[in-house]
Amino acid sequence: MTINDVKLIDLPKIIDVRGNLSFAENYNQIPFEIKRTYWLYDVPGGECRGGHAYRETQEFVIALSGAFDVTIDDGRQKKTFTLNRSYYGLYIPKGLWREMENFSTNSIALEFASTKYDENDYIREYDEFLKLKSNGKI
Repeated sequence: MTINDVKLIDLPKIIDVRGNLSFAENYNQIPFEIKRTYWLYDVPGGECRGGHAYRETQEFVIALSGAFDVTIDDGRQKKTFTLNRSYYGLYIPKGLWREMENFSTNSIALEFASTKYDENDYIREYDEFLKLKSNGKI
């Protein structure tokens, strides 16, 4: 996978004077079956989350509240996406390094994953990530 496989995906936005509604469904807006859902919140100023890649897991990230940056790295190129609206999400395929930073006050990052939690799926050392990318193993 490369940086070109990462996609910002618009979510349906149903506008209503009582408040807007957006949604995401398996294999529709989210291009995989959701096996795990988690969220990040109360991230202290200046902190970075992520800092890893996955061997198998695909992710879809939505900024439910506030804003933050997601930097994706394919070992050759990096691209930063600012997520700041709850009606679009960032699709991140497996095999890409990701870092999240610049969290605004009260931001909430909702994340959907294509796999259940498995510590062995994580690549936590950047040098190992680069080696696996150069060998074509991820």
